[in-house]
Amino acid sequence: MNISLNKSLAIFDIEATGLSITSDRIVEIAIVKIAPDGSRTDFLKRVNPQIPIPKEVSEIHGIYDEDIKDEPTLKDILPELEAFIADADFAGYNSNKFDLPMLAEELLRAGSTVDLSVKKHIDVQNIFHKMEQRTLIAAYSFYCQKNLENAHTALADAEATWEVLDAQIDKYEELESDVDFLANFSQYGNVTRLDFAGRLAINEEGQVIYNFGKQKDKTVAEVMKTEPGYHGWLLNADFPLYTKQCLKKEINRIKDEKKQNNAPANFESKLDALKNKFKS
Repeated sequence: MNISLNKSLAIFDIEATGLSITSDRIVEIAIVKIAPDGSRTDFLKRVNPQIPIPKEVSEIHGIYDEDIKDEPTLKDILPELEAFIADADFAGYNSNKFDLPMLAEELLRAGSTVDLSVKKHIDVQNIFHKMEQRTLIAAYSFYCQKNLENAHTALADAEATWEVLDAQIDKYEELESDVDFLANFSQYGNVTRLDFAGRLAINEEGQVIYNFGKQKDKTVAEVMKTEPGYHGWLLNADFPLYTKQCLKKEINRIKDEKKQNNAPANFESKLDALKNKFKS
């Protein structure tokens, strides 16, 4: 064991109903606890989140509503979980961004008094990214086995990027060589972005949705009904112009569609009114 421990270290991972810290729920929690003497104790529990798991999320982690319908809630397992982590610091992969805030939210929701802020938190992903650079210089060295001369000059960087892309296609059999595949494969995250900043996205139904904040995953059309001032705030706030342009186009499309849908009804009602007038 290479790490020096004064207290136990709980290496944990969470599977959930989604990625929203506030609205999603834990469905499985696994903890590998390493004691200072190197001994290991495991904790593995599936949890009934009391909300449905979206099908696309179940297809990722393999846990479906049917699998956890008879499992205890997090509040049910809280005493056992609190006892298990009481003497431990934490470690995880991307845990500072997701697993830790999700766990903290769920503990508070269940009425726990455990204070996670007093514990140390190691994020293995951040160590990985800091130790293994993700710069163009590092990529050029890794894929092309060359040192990038004149780095940060536009032409040199563009040429190096082209060589890296060509080398990636050669290195990975799973990468198809056509632009459509590579463009889709290199998308950031699991949604199709509408704008470059990723503030707006397109869901599986082809609807434009907000991809951040309190309205995340809600359609623009839905938010226009429930909170009509929201899009006005976004258009006046410090967001990219392209994002605003995309939002304006979607708002105008929704308004035009609404007019078209209402037009026949208005015409029929006016026609009926005229008929009734002449009858009288």
